[in-house]
Amino acid sequence: MVEVLRVKSRSPFEIHHILTGFEHTAETMVESELLLPEGEGPFGCVMALHGSMGWGEHHQDHIKGWLEAGLAVCKVNSFAARAVDSTVDDQLTVTHAMMLVDAFRTRSVLEQDSRIGKIGITGWSLGGTVALYAAWSPVNEVLGTPFDAHLPFYPAAHLRPEIQRWSTSPMLILHGESDDWTPLHLVEDLLPQLPNVTLHTYQDAHHSFDSEKEFTWLPKAVRLKKRTVRINTKGHMSGELFLGIRLPLNQRWQRRWVIRILRNRGAHVKGDPVAREDALARARAFLETQLCE
Repeated sequence: MVEVLRVKSRSPFEIHHILTGFEHTAETMVESELLLPEGEGPFGCVMALHGSMGWGEHHQDHIKGWLEAGLAVCKVNSFAARAVDSTVDDQLTVTHAMMLVDAFRTRSVLEQDSRIGKIGITGWSLGGTVALYAAWSPVNEVLGTPFDAHLPFYPAAHLRPEIQRWSTSPMLILHGESDDWTPLHLVEDLLPQLPNVTLHTYQDAHHSFDSEKEFTWLPKAVRLKKRTVRINTKGHMSGELFLGIRLPLNQRWQRRWVIRILRNRGAHVKGDPVAREDALARARAFLETQLCE
């Protein structure tokens, strides 16, 4: 059974705007699809967020397995709400900050539904970034109740908060060791901050390893390298450009300018049959364990 949820959300450009002026950000309406398994519930619920390419077939493969396991799934349509199909070439039209708000606002509706029990959050790539940083406590304090579990697939883990307080809810990160779009080393460097995390990696696997995609080069994809973004205790975001010079990264024009300077373009995607099979089973087992009462 599928139900449509319509939720009032907001569109902050960056986490900076969530932390420092959330009430002044633009409002929007987001539709989500709530898929319910057979039975009466209450069901554990997986909130799912797509990546930069929007919804893909491999997302549906995971969702099918979760429904078969007796979990509800809520697909949040952040792109459709803002009339965007893809952000592969431009990561600034729909941002992880916007999707964070969509997720928490949708969660607030699900919490009132007697058919819904524990609620976890998952996402791929851009959505994986949301599933990761949804565990950061300052975000929870502004946007709402922490999630009961976090399952990020190959997230962009480039944000480095000075306030190192995180939810203790279990987190499982699945990542490919050959990912050149959202590199694994950024996740590994963040691990010491995370209180209850398991990282599982796949040797020689690329971005979208759980798909059935052919090895493909995306020449305009905005990729990450070694640079990170600092979020200081006041919510100000900045990045080191060269020789210790830090530039503010709070506003759209600042981010666009830095992308042009660094020219971080081009990345690969490729499905991996072995990694895909394991990820489908491992993700399902994790969510069953954490969300089924």
